[in-house]
Amino acid sequence: MNPDWLGAFFIGLAGAGHCMGMCGGIASMLSLGQAQPSKWVPLFYNLGRLLSYALLGAIVGGAISSISQVGQVNNVLVWLRLAAALFMILLAGYIGRWWQGLLYIEKFGQIIWRYVSPAGKSLLPLRKPIHALPFGFIWGWLPCGLVYSTLTWSAVSGSVLNGALVMLAFGAGTLPAMLLAGHAATSLHKLQNSNTFRHIVGLTLLIYGLYTAYGALTLLSISL
Repeated sequence: MNPDWLGAFFIGLAGAGHCMGMCGGIASMLSLGQAQPSKWVPLFYNLGRLLSYALLGAIVGGAISSISQVGQVNNVLVWLRLAAALFMILLAGYIGRWWQGLLYIEKFGQIIWRYVSPAGKSLLPLRKPIHALPFGFIWGWLPCGLVYSTLTWSAVSGSVLNGALVMLAFGAGTLPAMLLAGHAATSLHKLQNSNTFRHIVGLTLLIYGLYTAYGALTLLSISL
């Protein structure tokens, strides 16, 4: 298994509290106009969300891979790996709750979101449970620092498929918190908000980010 997939999964798992905070009002929006909300709506919504992540990862991974191959610019991937390492360090600070600078990056996505969000709102109220699928696909573009950080991993994944799989792994990590209900969700939420858990994940990401940055800087020093 690619270690980046595992890392992306744990980012999604550890950062799911942030996802629930941003998407907390969506559950009520999906139930608007429904006398008895369908149990399939959350499943279709999250499936659409994961498909949008996979598409973003495929686009980014494929585009960067094509540019580096056609232009034969190997240094591009090295610089991008350095950028990915810096995002990992920012992400470590966010998950460990040491510094929230990653949230400022989300503001850049608001520009695109202004044009995308009306398409999602036009689907409400949902006429059929399956309509939650395109709604989730659109809502997957909601500005999110966690998504942007993981996309940098897709950028250096080397292919369309690997880029998509990195983002799918991230999305899979967010699923337990988004799908579970009742006591299970409460227990998971407590784990995600545990300082010990967050510090362990944050420290792991910090070490991995520093290691990746060191490797990228070493390659750059050799090529210069």
